[in-house]
Amino acid sequence: MTSTTEGQVMQQDETTQQEWALETLAIRAGHQRTHEQEHGEPIFPTSSFVYGSAAEAAAKFSGEEPGNVYSRFTNPTVRTFEQRLAAMEGGERCVATSSGMSAILATVLALLKSGDEIVASRSLFGSTVSLFDKYLGKLGITTRYVELSDLEAWEAAVTPATRLLFAETPSNPLSEVVDIAQLASIARRHDAWLAIDNCFLTPALQKPIALGADLVIHSATKYLDGQGRAIGGAVVGRDKELEEVFGVVRTCGPCLSPFNAWIFTKGLETLNLRMRAHCENARILAEWLEGHPAVAKVHYSGLTTHPQHELASRQQQGYGAVLGFEVKGGREAAWSVIDATRLLSITGNLGDVKTTITHPGTTTHGRLSEEQKDAAGITEGLIRVAVGLEAMEDIRADLARGLDALV
Repeated sequence: MTSTTEGQVMQQDETTQQEWALETLAIRAGHQRTHEQEHGEPIFPTSSFVYGSAAEAAAKFSGEEPGNVYSRFTNPTVRTFEQRLAAMEGGERCVATSSGMSAILATVLALLKSGDEIVASRSLFGSTVSLFDKYLGKLGITTRYVELSDLEAWEAAVTPATRLLFAETPSNPLSEVVDIAQLASIARRHDAWLAIDNCFLTPALQKPIALGADLVIHSATKYLDGQGRAIGGAVVGRDKELEEVFGVVRTCGPCLSPFNAWIFTKGLETLNLRMRAHCENARILAEWLEGHPAVAKVHYSGLTTHPQHELASRQQQGYGAVLGFEVKGGREAAWSVIDATRLLSITGNLGDVKTTITHPGTTTHGRLSEEQKDAAGITEGLIRVAVGLEAMEDIRADLARGLDALV
């Protein structure tokens, strides 16, 4: 028999969740209280689950009855994270994975086959390019690259074999933007899927599914966690496609651990507040950098000088916290600025409350060929900063130490 409290929780989830705002979904969605009536989301660190009878085990293994089978398949803590993120992104379903890269891999393995083609932006994370070219290429899946913002180039690159369009928007690390709604129209005309990597903005600042995307990819390692504590990924979309992605995770094994899922679930609770604060710090820093005499160019879509500022303002609810800036003097000057920092963390990761700094040409995009770097705009003088939540005067003073020495 269901208790009054349990019944109230179930009724609330079923009848009011669709009416909740993003901030409420981030705190409440996906949690079904156990018989213990816990207030906080529990962790289920178990590899397997037990049954009352052989018949019950058979029914759950076959899928005739819902329930947990094995934590590589399903886990209550992972499910809470999945349902919460799906609700926030406006998708029917979410499948969590062991990393952002495994989320991309699982998506492609689920939906594409040998002979199929991908059209992707040149402005992708270096590991994504390596995955597409080096490993998916071995499976007979070809990738064509185009300028992110050039919709005519996307259209021209599509062939009858194209099954997936893939883009990061804003891009890493130049903050380039593409019109998601227009790109979705291209995908639909050619019977292809559109996948958007929403890692940099998260559902707090951008809703690709509402703009027409079929799939949203996340490295949960970044802003969904927000404190650099765990590795994980996620794919959000329609149940039909996500059932295939789930099949890859279930069979091939790139599943998310319950502990990491719990960390990400708790991270979502403060996502909206953190992203607004990240954006404000990034805007102030970008404006300051734009006026510094040692800086040749700043790449941040929140600046009115950015070529896609108007588009970013239209389809985003904020501009994110990742920016790139080019210093005069090439790699030597860029490295000297990085090495002069005392507060900022020199690391390739981002999405942390701690501000991070890196030289993309020799770290995150270091494995790309010189031709690929040139096409993606990765210059020798380019520095990427993922702006954290420290006091802006301290972040600015730390960068000024090296920048001022270049003047």
